[in-house]
Amino acid sequence: MINSKQNKKYDLEERTLKFAKRIRDFIYKLPKVLGNYEDISQLIKSSGSIGANYIEANDALSKKDFYHRVKISRKEAKETRYWLNLVRTGEREELLKEKNYLIQEVTELMNIFGAIIQSARV
Repeated sequence: MINSKQNKKYDLEERTLKFAKRIRDFIYKLPKVLGNYEDISQLIKSSGSIGANYIEANDALSKKDFYHRVKISRKEAKETRYWLNLVRTGEREELLKEKNYLIQEVTELMNIFGAIIQSARV
């Protein structure tokens, strides 16, 4: 039988991966305007870093390293929310809805990482 704590670890790894993929799908639909190019580039980097750092946290060699990596995941989630707020959707309703969903999802991820940080304080 698999430990439920271990299941949660992998569920969050999977959730962050799905989030990064959904960000990429969203980006492909955005208007190709000058202002979006840099914001999109930053959004791709920060959204992928959320899960990458969480995976590294799960392989941490110490509690301090785990704590540090989860803090980085939270920081990257905050940055992702910032870039999401900056990208322009061209007033397309379906893109605006997707953007709002992604902002809600990344806010939830921030809250989850914040709770992990609180319980893992070194």
